[in-house]
Amino acid sequence: MRKLIWGATLLAAMAGASGAAWAQDAPMFINPDIGSGKLLATSGVSNIEGAGGGGISTWALITGYATRDQIGGNVHVTYAPLSNFEVYNTGAAIGLHNRVEVSYNRLVFDTGPTGGKLGLGHNFAFNQDVVGVKIRLFGDAVYDQDSFLPQVSVGAQYKTTDRSNILKAIGAKNHDGTDFYVAATKLFLNESVLANATLRLTKANQIGILGFGGPKGNDYQPEFEGSLAYLFTRKLAVGGEYRTMPSNLGFSKSDDWKTLYAAYFINKHASITLAYVSLGTIATQKNQQGAYLSAQIGF
Repeated sequence: MRKLIWGATLLAAMAGASGAAWAQDAPMFINPDIGSGKLLATSGVSNIEGAGGGGISTWALITGYATRDQIGGNVHVTYAPLSNFEVYNTGAAIGLHNRVEVSYNRLVFDTGPTGGKLGLGHNFAFNQDVVGVKIRLFGDAVYDQDSFLPQVSVGAQYKTTDRSNILKAIGAKNHDGTDFYVAATKLFLNESVLANATLRLTKANQIGILGFGGPKGNDYQPEFEGSLAYLFTRKLAVGGEYRTMPSNLGFSKSDDWKTLYAAYFINKHASITLAYVSLGTIATQKNQQGAYLSAQIGF
């Protein structure tokens, strides 16, 4: 927790001090004095796997505020205390010319005192690394307001989780795997509503924290991610998300994930997201719910 507080403090300090330096050192990056062509909040936030989107869903939007002639990006830190576990999340993403997004994410799943009850040991942790790439195929979620055509992107995320011996013991077939997805996002400016739908092909158990595949299945399965947000002001978005999960392991089922969130965009360099999350059963522990707090800085 001390590391998280330090990280959030550092992010806040960087947000206030780094804009001018970015502009001077890298003129192809967005000039914070004149802003970018994208509207505030249209960069989305960093989700639990590091991609641009909501808290648990991936959107078609390319992270950052860069237009086709610019490069943008962000770094983020997230903390989610659940009923029996804690999740820590740090990462970075870069958006290239509003066409390609590349991201890296490090997730720590801390079992806390529950780890001892599960026979793993007090504060036993699973560590996951995610490397992702997203490509915008067509459409523009913001500027194609005269058409119902959404922005559509495709992407892939390679995930690897340590503790492979533990993962095999609980029935997971592999400790690493790759997800593939297609996402469609549309912002209705007149109604101040953003809608997103994502179809993901995955073998991941609890997004890969508990490995990939298992006795109940080792084939790719289509899963759905949906988001709906209402922009109360140009800086405040409130909404909900829903994400389905495969249930491959024999010892514990996987429930669908749900969130209710509020994201506040201080400016184009900093945003804060606060959410209530309900993740169902994780590793035999039922009703895993709690808070989700994420801070992001970018350009």
